[in-house]
Amino acid sequence: MAELNRARYRVRGMDCASCAAKIDTAVRRMPGVADVSVSVSAGTMTVEHDASSDLGAIEKKVSGLGYSLRALGQKTPPIPATHDHRQGQGEPHVHGPNCDHHHAHDHHDHSHDHAQDAADDHHNHDHVSEGPAVEGLHGHGHGPMDGPWWQSSKGRLTIFTGCGLIIAYGLGHLLPAFEIYVFAVAMLIGLVPIARRAVMAAFSGTPFSIEMLMTIAAVGALIIGATEEAATVVFLFLVGELLEGVAAGRARASIAGLSALVPKTALVVENGKTREVPAETLQIGAEILVRPGDRISADGIILEGASAIDEAPVTGESTPVTKTVDAAVFAGTINGDAALTIRVTAAAEDNTIARVVRLVEEAQEKKAPTERFIDRFSRYYTPGVVAVSALVAILPPLVGGASWGEWVYKGLAILLIGCPCALVISTPAAIAASLSAGARRGLLVKGGAVLETLGKITAVALDKTGTLTTGKPQVTDIIAFGRNAEDVLRFAAALETGSSHPLAVAVLARARDEEVDIPIASDAKAIGGRGVSARVDGEDVFFGSPKAAADLVSLPMAHARRLSSLNDEGKTVSVLVVGKVLAGAIAMRDEPRADAKAGLEALTRSGVKTVMLTGDNARTAAAIGTELGIEVRAELMPEDKRRIVGELQRDGFIVGKVGDGINDAPALAAADVGIAMGGGTDVALETADAAVLHGRVGDIAGMIALSKRTMRNIYQNIAIALGLKAVFLVTTIAGITGLWPAILADTGATVLVTINALRLLNARTG
Repeated sequence: MAELNRARYRVRGMDCASCAAKIDTAVRRMPGVADVSVSVSAGTMTVEHDASSDLGAIEKKVSGLGYSLRALGQKTPPIPATHDHRQGQGEPHVHGPNCDHHHAHDHHDHSHDHAQDAADDHHNHDHVSEGPAVEGLHGHGHGPMDGPWWQSSKGRLTIFTGCGLIIAYGLGHLLPAFEIYVFAVAMLIGLVPIARRAVMAAFSGTPFSIEMLMTIAAVGALIIGATEEAATVVFLFLVGELLEGVAAGRARASIAGLSALVPKTALVVENGKTREVPAETLQIGAEILVRPGDRISADGIILEGASAIDEAPVTGESTPVTKTVDAAVFAGTINGDAALTIRVTAAAEDNTIARVVRLVEEAQEKKAPTERFIDRFSRYYTPGVVAVSALVAILPPLVGGASWGEWVYKGLAILLIGCPCALVISTPAAIAASLSAGARRGLLVKGGAVLETLGKITAVALDKTGTLTTGKPQVTDIIAFGRNAEDVLRFAAALETGSSHPLAVAVLARARDEEVDIPIASDAKAIGGRGVSARVDGEDVFFGSPKAAADLVSLPMAHARRLSSLNDEGKTVSVLVVGKVLAGAIAMRDEPRADAKAGLEALTRSGVKTVMLTGDNARTAAAIGTELGIEVRAELMPEDKRRIVGELQRDGFIVGKVGDGINDAPALAAADVGIAMGGGTDVALETADAAVLHGRVGDIAGMIALSKRTMRNIYQNIAIALGLKAVFLVTTIAGITGLWPAILADTGATVLVTINALRLLNARTG
């Protein structure tokens, strides 16, 4: 079976839906091209192609349409020629969105060879064909909009056409006999580049482009002598295109602005000294110094120091998070009040922010069902508009003897009114804004199809460990029997020092928090399945299971009942014996996340059924479930979780599955939407349908609310686009409005739709 390669490009000057349609049609017709995804909102194009494809010819074709290209550096691995796009997302759901807490990572190679990107020249074709050279060569109005609008080619063309129109009005007033000619010249200033783009698009397979409709209308107006209106319409068309470009640029800047959060330089620690280097050159394993108040320049692990980290720029978390040695930190977050030494764990092109930006851009290329429907509809709609406008222009004069000039004029106006730009952009503009807004708040949704499905969810199945709970045991109770509580913690910490067992880590964390002076243990021995013993402060000490402790000392009934009640609460209890005395006990449990109860209540209020699916024992699961107020299904194997998801679906529910472990993979794949919980790990980011990057349960309800808000915005946009067209269609037929109001019905609606979609950038997600 032949394999497909994937090439991604940044496309400059692509600011409206018709631009994307022209590029898509032209590239799709090229030999060897299997699929094309073009995103106006992200300004990107992805081409799936086989070995016979000539990427140089593809780039030349797109450049010929008036757009500049730059190959994006990420090398994407080959994909099977017959891959399954589940829900139209474009990414096969292969395995679970997270790794299990204790599985061996060598089973999954998540390292991405970005270093090879530059060397991957795709059959020796030069991908870099961007910039003014291309634009100037072809003389088109599409150019980069990165700087001020008046410095772009669109801006300059609009200004020149506007100046020509002003001069024409002046000369026409002074020299009435030449009025028709001066307005014709003013019109041609703007129309010639438009007409050239129309012809190129027609030769590339898009005969009914917005530029072609504009050209036909302007030339028709020139023929019937309406040159003043024709010049005005061309100018207004260019103004509309310019406004579309500015709006599209703002939408792209929203998510791309995340990249600006990462500082340009970093302080590398070498041989006890620091030196400043570009942040993009940091290698995995390097040690960097981050001073108080500085932004962290790379993902990493704290080696020295403790500080409050402001993660709001990345996760939206309003309260700074205190982090100490061994805690993970993210690029772009702000160090608080103490210097930190950090070991870099991800290269610049693969840190959390870079991956989120890249994945959101890729998600914007994946069309939602509504968007695909409108795309299909527009393919028939635009030729239909041309046919209707032709009938309006021809039939009344032929059948009823009406004035040719009057009805040709009306036909041309209908041609402009019917342009589909506003309708076609109504869905992708809203989806792009929502994807960007979600990503800035730590909600990663991988494509319009997922975003649309999220709002339809009626049941959410959640894993317990690491999803509803923190995934790390915490000390909940310190019980003193024969010694005081401080001694119990002190001796237990002495025995657990050096252990990486999760329960030992919990005891040591509590001792560190309470600043306990931990004594040194000698002759330490681990007793398999029972506990650990050692000699501390000259005494024999044991710390382990109640059953093992009962073999060493007598366990009074009152104490046994106390330990049993802790077990009933889902807590793991370890007993401390010092010498021959029952000294005390420590209870630990994987505690619910701080917002778990509120998050589940938010889902319930929105009419979503919630159920916990866990492999944990029934007693522990029931204790957590009772505390959180959620239905519990416990002691489940991975296939059981998948079965229960299927049962919910057969009962008519649209199911979202939330989890963070490899054991959730079957259920995540079976669910309508799989949602990963976690801090942006490779697996979570790259395989899940959606991800809650900073692990708040409440963000699941926020993600669903964002979807519903997006769909409302899309319906509003469609109403605006079709409503304005309907109004102007009636007024044009009635003879109330003419050509220049007709162009406002198109460009005005496009701008209104885009502005309405951009409101989602500032919307709260929950």
